[in-house]
Amino acid sequence: MRLEDLLTDGAVLAEIGRRVERHRLQRNWTQAQLAYEAQVGRATVQRVERGQSVQTLSLVKLLRQLDLLTALDGALPESIELPIVELERAQRHDRKRARVSSKRTRQDPERAWRWGEESGADG
Repeated sequence: MRLEDLLTDGAVLAEIGRRVERHRLQRNWTQAQLAYEAQVGRATVQRVERGQSVQTLSLVKLLRQLDLLTALDGALPESIELPIVELERAQRHDRKRARVSSKRTRQDPERAWRWGEESGADG
């Protein structure tokens, strides 16, 4: 079951608890063994596995001990690029180029094109 498909916070906590329990059992650990290795109380492991709220630090310790901490990188990337941000960045870049080209024309009036100065015009 995907966490994003769950509708309530309680359902998300319950699913996290089921997953923690599954990973603990796959390693053939008791709740007490996991608690000891993660340096949390056994009651904390029980609360997590029952889908109850625990301190974030305790959850991090449990996930680290179960070798699941790296999964948080996928869940919480350092940053995400939203399409609107990309669009705004592109628009700022386009505006800068337009301003630069108009400044060059004003700064170098001899290079600016004037009527009657077409190349090859005899006058």
